[in-house]
Amino acid sequence: MASQMLGDVASDASARALATEIAAYAGRNPKSFERFRAATAVMPGGNTRSSLYYDPFPLSIVRGQGCRVWDADGHEYLDFLGEFTAGVYGHSDAAIRAAIVSTLDQGINLSGQNALEAELARIVCDRFPSIDLVRFTNSGTEANLMALAAATVFTGRRKILVFEGAYHGGVLSFANGASPVNVPHEFLLSTYNDLDRTLRLIEAHRKELAAILVEPMIGSGGCIPADAEFLQALRVAATAEGALLIFDEVMTSRLAPGGRQQALNVTPDLCTLGKYVGGGMSFGAFGGRSDVMQQFDPRRPGALPHAGTFNNNVVTMSAGIAGLTKVFIPAAVQALNARGDALRTRLNGLCRERGARFQFTGIGSLMSAHATDGLIRTPSDAARGDAGVKALFFFDMLNRGVYLAPKGFIALSLPIGDDEVDHFVDAVESFLEARKHLIVTR
Repeated sequence: MASQMLGDVASDASARALATEIAAYAGRNPKSFERFRAATAVMPGGNTRSSLYYDPFPLSIVRGQGCRVWDADGHEYLDFLGEFTAGVYGHSDAAIRAAIVSTLDQGINLSGQNALEAELARIVCDRFPSIDLVRFTNSGTEANLMALAAATVFTGRRKILVFEGAYHGGVLSFANGASPVNVPHEFLLSTYNDLDRTLRLIEAHRKELAAILVEPMIGSGGCIPADAEFLQALRVAATAEGALLIFDEVMTSRLAPGGRQQALNVTPDLCTLGKYVGGGMSFGAFGGRSDVMQQFDPRRPGALPHAGTFNNNVVTMSAGIAGLTKVFIPAAVQALNARGDALRTRLNGLCRERGARFQFTGIGSLMSAHATDGLIRTPSDAARGDAGVKALFFFDMLNRGVYLAPKGFIALSLPIGDDEVDHFVDAVESFLEARKHLIVTR
């Protein structure tokens, strides 16, 4: 069976094992296949989110509850994908559901400003150190686009420094260099955690540099944390050259009560948010220094426009307020990330004990699996892993009832408890034992 997951497979043995696992997966999921085949008649590839596609066909998920999801064929999975960090609340949290239902009783599209947007804005400004003023969008992609617009107008410059392997949204993706659908900013591409190269680029383009856009931890590129010294140096360089430092905290904002910026005590000029901050609804936000954000004040002559029919939609506003004030409060943030750190420590301990070319990187409740035992500080380091073994891990986990991302991305949600963690650890241990002929080095 032809499969893009078979690309760059390191050995015939891993290719055979992967083919067997895929065949078992296909055999278990005929209804998901039928749904996929029907969808191809009306959507290219039967898909409207590229990150959820994988060969031979993706699972069709029909419902979720707590930290579990069920597919069209009735199989139950522990949800360790967590909607790529947006699902931190799990499925159908009672407080968020109650807030949404109560809000719906007052009308959905109100065609005007509402009290909820200012309430959520105050919560966001109070929570994240860098945000004096904030505006809402419908996704992290939109938030990053608007932050870049703010930076280029404010500085009067055009160039944006970004990093190989970073993902800032569907039109701001830099895996394998750059995506052909990226917006046409003048991008400078540097290497994540390579301070010398980055500072040389900044110096070479100092008079043209509008902004440095960086994730405090590379997310979809493999959960690779930035060195604290790297981010601190970017802060100093941006200030010195008159550029704006933008932290993309769409993912990393959940790693501390005030985001990764708070944990590292590095304050960017602008910050972008998304995912869970809207209570699991479609959401994005960009905010930061008052003088930069005042550009969007419509009372000012020449104010920058920023529209969006659903920017202040009452469903998202009410869900976000409930989520941040009743559910994902600071104590819950700290407890979830401590649970994630403990899980990653256990998993990496298993890999070391077995001498496996396998590891998990990340911070707190976000992590990613890698089929290599080498040091991972850049997305290029991660790409050197065995693609066949990594694909094998993904299908092996699905067949053991653990739902995660094809690239090995893992996000814990609040409903995940000790039993679910133990189940996942047991599944990984079983995988390492079953595939030791492929990944054990001693």
